[in-house]
Amino acid sequence: MKLVTAFFRLIRWPNLVFIAVTQFLFYYCMIGPLNHLTGGQWIFDTQNFLLLIVASVLIAAAGYIINDYFDLNIDRVNKPDKMVVEKIIKRRWTIVWHIALSLLGVLLSAYIDIRAHSFWLAFANFLCVMLLFGYSASLKKKFLVGNVLISMLTAWVIIVVFMSFYFRGVYRQWGTYAVIESYINRFIKLSFLYAAFAFIISLIREVIKDMEDMEGDEKYGCKTMPIVWGVPATKVFTAVWIMVLIGALVILQFYALHLHWWWSVVYSLLTVTTPLLWILRKLYLAKIPKDYHQLSTAVKMVMLGGILSMIFFRLYS
Repeated sequence: MKLVTAFFRLIRWPNLVFIAVTQFLFYYCMIGPLNHLTGGQWIFDTQNFLLLIVASVLIAAAGYIINDYFDLNIDRVNKPDKMVVEKIIKRRWTIVWHIALSLLGVLLSAYIDIRAHSFWLAFANFLCVMLLFGYSASLKKKFLVGNVLISMLTAWVIIVVFMSFYFRGVYRQWGTYAVIESYINRFIKLSFLYAAFAFIISLIREVIKDMEDMEGDEKYGCKTMPIVWGVPATKVFTAVWIMVLIGALVILQFYALHLHWWWSVVYSLLTVTTPLLWILRKLYLAKIPKDYHQLSTAVKMVMLGGILSMIFFRLYS
């Protein structure tokens, strides 16, 4: 039982649930209304979508495993009490699990390609596997490169679903395109809005985590932003992105008010905008790793709140 618990800690099961929930909500709230309007005649059907979720979760799990494999020494400094690799699960077994889950995720993607008469998903997810390996092995130690890469892969969780349904569904349904053009245009805009939100909020969290892990990172030669620029400049960088996100959300809420989406506005203020203002204030006061860990957790909750807001587009559609 201890080994099973350790394995689930290793693959960060709450994060995997978050990925699955994000993709499911995107399907149910954004694609569901379009699916209804077109009579459910999608080339990329529900079964393919469920397989896509499984493939995404497998590849993400493999990424978390390989990250802990390469972070063994750093984790001994930053979080010795939370270590799994070598402490519970042998390092060689982490490699075996990484290869097995990565291979299964890519093969499943290839199977989806065959079922959906597609050609790109297996290649794209194989590229994700390679990028996650490269991130864990060296890119995360480079200035800003690792942060941007992980943020892009976070946005990819949404973009991959959008691409699957747009290019294998909407794009090929030329007969119904004119009838539902306004819905499709909204679908495209919302897809990229949520992907942009995922990118920015992930970038904020990754930089905050770098400030939390600064001691171990510096000891083992990482060139993260707080090490290269210093903590004060890194705080300014993070604060700017938080304010950009708040500004964008305020603009979107004015648009929602114009549509009389009152509950959506209240929800956004309570779960996203106000917490971001709190994070901005706490960021200024943060000094020790415990403070940054609290901020990182808060940012994750804001990300969850933002993703759950998709429900309102289903309610108002």
